[in-house]
Amino acid sequence: MAAFPEVGVIIDSKEQRVHRPRGYDAQKPYYSGKKKAHTVKTQVVVDPRGRIEGVSASVPGGANHDLPLLCGSGVLEQLAEGEAAMVDKGYVGVKNYYPDTPVVTPLKASRGHPLTAEQQAFNRQVARCRIVVEHTMAQLNRFTVLRQVFRGQQRGRHGQVIRVVAKLVNRRLRVKPLKTYAA
Repeated sequence: MAAFPEVGVIIDSKEQRVHRPRGYDAQKPYYSGKKKAHTVKTQVVVDPRGRIEGVSASVPGGANHDLPLLCGSGVLEQLAEGEAAMVDKGYVGVKNYYPDTPVVTPLKASRGHPLTAEQQAFNRQVARCRIVVEHTMAQLNRFTVLRQVFRGQQRGRHGQVIRVVAKLVNRRLRVKPLKTYAA
């Protein structure tokens, strides 16, 4: 994180499979074309050490993209003055919604315009810092309730379950911190 000292939080979202709801209208918002399954999506906010700072409410996975989930959560409004957030390529375009908030986003190649060597080096540097949130997500997935199909009949309880597991992960990280990598 030495390359991005202003970054205070790293944001990512997690999708978890759920049983297919009955009825076409009920199942349509839950179908994720990316996962080819019915899912719920939850946004996780992590500090640079890997500690989970916040978990959003769970929403249907197919009908909700990462960027509107971020805008609805209010995480970027709560950042301190001069503090930045780091996100992945799923949040490209966040500058259109929050022009005054510093957000570190990897660069995306477009058709006919590949990334230059400097841009690829920047993306590698961002990925080295974002690995913290991926390791924290792996810690969340160590719990079977978040790894397998969510079997809760009430999908509204998914947010409560993931918050409880996040507290357990934070407690585990106090005892045994995540591995750190040299820059």
